[in-house]
This record gives sequence, C-alpha cells and structure tokens, in this order.
Amino acid sequence: MASTVAPITSTLATVTTAAPSVDDKLWMLILGFIIAFVLAFSVGANDVANSFGTAVGSGVVTLKQACILASIFETMGSALLGAKVSETIRKGLIDVEMYNSTQSLLMAGSVSAMFGSAVWQLVASFLKLPISGTHCIVGATIGFSVVASKGQRGVKWSELIKIVMSWFISPLLSGIMSGILFFLVRAFILRKADPVPNGLRALPIFYACTIGINLFSIMYTGAPWLKSPRRWLACAHFRRLQASVC
Repeated sequence: MASTVAPITSTLATVTTAAPSVDDKLWMLILGFIIAFVLAFSVGANDVANSFGTAVGSGVVTLKQACILASIFETMGSALLGAKVSETIRKGLIDVEMYNSTQSLLMAGSVSAMFGSAVWQLVASFLKLPISGTHCIVGATIGFSVVASKGQRGVKWSELIKIVMSWFISPLLSGIMSGILFFLVRAFILRKADPVPNGLRALPIFYACTIGINLFSIMYTGAPWLKSPRRWLACAHFRRLQASVC
C-alpha cells in the first residue's frame, strides 16, 4: 500500500507546485469525463440488479429489456434526483476551501477518487461481491482528502457520521415500511377468496402513491434548475390527477 500511495502523493505534489494554467488543466478535465463514464458503468453493473433483479428473475422482463430500461431511467434519475448527493460528495465530505490556492490538487484528488471507486466496483462486480457504490465513492473521497491534506483536518467528520448513520437507519425504516405494506396487501388482497379484483382496484393507488413520492422528491430535492414557480403548478395539477385516480 505504501509503495502505491507514495507515487500518487508525489504526483499530486508536483501538480500542485507547478501551478498549471487553464490549458494545462484541460487534460485533467477530459480525463475526468472519461473516468466519470467508466464510474457510471461500474455503478450500473453493480447496482442495477437491486432494481431489476426480481423483475428479470421472475421473467417479467428479459435481461436485454432490463438493461435498456435501466440505461434510460437510471440516467433520468441521476439528472433529476442526483443533485443533493452530488453536492454532498462535492463539498459536504471534505473542506474544499482548503484547496483554494491548490485547485489542481483538488481536481487530481477528485479524479483519483472516481478512478479508485470505478476500479473497485468493476472488480467487485466480476467477483460477484455485494458492495455499495455509495460506500466506494465516500471512502475514496475521504482517502484522497486524508492523503492530500496530510491528516484528518480536511474531512468533515460530522457530515460523515450523518452519512454513516443513514446507512443503518435507511434499511431499518425501509424494512418497517415494506413490512407494513406487505401486511396490508396480504390482509386485504392475497387472503381474499378472489384476490384478482381487489388487486386490480389497488393497483392505481399504488401507482399514484409511487408517482407522487417520486414527483415530490424531484420537485423539492432535485436539480436546482427544477426549482421554479412552475413546479407549484405541476404539483397542484398532479394532486388533482391523483385525487381523481384514487
């Protein structure tokens, strides 16, 4: 590990002391875009099974159809709902103000974090290891900050504690909610003499609730360009539509 970290730190130090111009930083920007695509591919290879595993396993969609749907809707989800996550990774975990005089070091560290996360997720996918893409990028970002700032002072540990707590609280809450939902479905649909009519009547309600939650998330925690007065009109129109469906 030491033999691997030493060349990286020496390279980052060289980049910092050289004080490159905008043209000198262009190659790093291009490289970052390329690695970002590789990282997106690795995240998809590792995480899409969470969304489409049951659908493909049950035969509802084929593997090819799942890949096409995931490519479309995962991209839409990252564009519409990824703003908060990107903002947290960008400046919520580390103190970016420490790099005001060494911006090239921050660029090199970000590229290194993306590259390390992408490589590990690809390796884990080939080895069929159950890992988390969020854990990878958070750990990679903290790792580069510790090396670049020569210590722990560049890491926002309070924010990191909140993120780690969410990793434990989110599965607990989702498990409770799914348990309650399954109890209701079993009591009012599955245990009826003819569950099909009840299921068909409940299906629009499930659709309306799912679309409503997603729309609420997009409007209130989504990309900044979505936060305009038109969102209130969209929410009002959707509430009327949801009421008519229910």
